[in-house]
Amino acid sequence: QVQLVESGGGLVQAGGSLRLSCAASGGTFSTYYMGWFRQPPGKEREFVAGITWSPFTRKGGRPSYADSVKGRFTISRDNAKNTVYLQMDSLNPEDTAVYYCAAAPGRAGRETSRYESGYDYWGQGTQVTVSS
Repeated sequence: QVQLVESGGGLVQAGGSLRLSCAASGGTFSTYYMGWFRQPPGKEREFVAGITWSPFTRKGGRPSYADSVKGRFTISRDNAKNTVYLQMDSLNPEDTAVYYCAAAPGRAGRETSRYESGYDYWGQGTQVTVSS
């Protein structure tokens, strides 16, 4: 059973930055596709970013991003630490949401899924609030 624990959320002013972390336990993290989703207040959960895995480097993988965060957010992973990160820069109030980490073991393909159904395990979420 895979367990995911997010951390790093909080309150930040518009234009600021936060880095979210997601620590995984159980299974073989290095072979998981990993994703970040978010759920703004009163809205559906949406894809933010994903990263595949690479057999050649502990920090490798192909990233993908939602258009709304491209150029501002960066997803990365460190397989030695069983952790995936989401660096969020130039935050704006529209980024306010609960952010969730998700894992997809045993996947293949050029990109991670952009749909919730493409992931098997989820964290409990961490709140990010951006004030104007």
